[in-house]
Amino acid sequence: MPDPMIASKIAQAVGILDELDIDCWMILARESGTVHDPSIDLVVGANVTWISTFLITRSGERIAILGSLDKAAHEALGHYTEIVPYVKGITESLLGVLRRLDPGRIAINFSVGDELADGLPHGLYLKLLELLEGTPYGSRLVSSEGIVARLRARKQPPELERITRACTETVDLFLQMHTRIRTGMTEKQIAAIMVEIMEGKGLTRAWDADHCPAVFTGPESAGAHAGPTDRVMEPGHLMNVDFGMRFEGYCSDLQRTWYCLRPGETAPPPAVMAGFEAVRVAIRKAAAFIRPGVMGHEVDAVARGHITAAGFPEYPHALGHQIGRLAHDGAGLLCPIWERYGDRPFARVEEGQCYTIEPRAPVEGHGVATMEEIVVITADGCRWLSDPQDEIWLIPPP
Repeated sequence: MPDPMIASKIAQAVGILDELDIDCWMILARESGTVHDPSIDLVVGANVTWISTFLITRSGERIAILGSLDKAAHEALGHYTEIVPYVKGITESLLGVLRRLDPGRIAINFSVGDELADGLPHGLYLKLLELLEGTPYGSRLVSSEGIVARLRARKQPPELERITRACTETVDLFLQMHTRIRTGMTEKQIAAIMVEIMEGKGLTRAWDADHCPAVFTGPESAGAHAGPTDRVMEPGHLMNVDFGMRFEGYCSDLQRTWYCLRPGETAPPPAVMAGFEAVRVAIRKAAAFIRPGVMGHEVDAVARGHITAAGFPEYPHALGHQIGRLAHDGAGLLCPIWERYGDRPFARVEEGQCYTIEPRAPVEGHGVATMEEIVVITADGCRWLSDPQDEIWLIPPP
């Protein structure tokens, strides 16, 4: 039986093809369980072994050309209404379908700027050119980046429900772990508590296990994109976690910050509170500004400007990324105009997109204050999908 989510994304892709004046989107794959194109999860639903193509046209055809031994699995899924199996080679079947469709522009999965639209391996691209040699179709190939970016970014209601549930479960996990963590624990011990709670919920991690969860305590921690260590959480430390869970194929990606009270303290010192407040207000300002039509760099500038005006260095990363089936999902970013981001700072925000908002502020001698929230873009602004952290969470002294 077809997965309703994949069926709805295929239907959405048909409309996007018409919007972009592209006649056919062709996903080409082989041994995709090993070399995996992210678009397979979005609009195919199962892997293939032999060289295979999945074609979606602007008029609604859904055609799969694949090895005969993969036929039964894809027939059972029901996502492609015409399945053309082959035994000795794909050339004859592929060219026959292309001659019948005669598409003017054929999108394939290569892209300079969007890794999620760059799922076609170079060797398989060269093989495709070989298959199309002597036909007009090799000269009609274009990048699928516009299709993939829109398809991943424009969330449908069932997708939003799953992301929201993933966020709700993650915030609940943070609240549960808050009652169990103590000064003197190591980053690894804190991470183990988080994994225990996650497994009790029957959920899985949103990204690689080696740094999901990520736990950072004190001024000497890695601060980002690293796994938990044996570093001990000590009085006076800022401690933060970066974690996401996957609910029915869709992700959360949230961060929270704690402060470990020193003996005699009943509240964090002013420097810590200044860092926390700078981050909290920057998130609120970015959320108040973001709306359809603005560019990613404009949203980033609102938060970045607030952080630096508060006396903290600018954070060395984008303010936020899109989220969906993957923790980093979709081409658009809320990011500054830096070389490493290419054209992404100029992508315009659209209704239905989901973004993280995650500035940070280092506090000398204590660590890093950071939070990460998720919003969905609405017709005139945004709404929270995560319950924002309003107060710094305190860990009692030993």
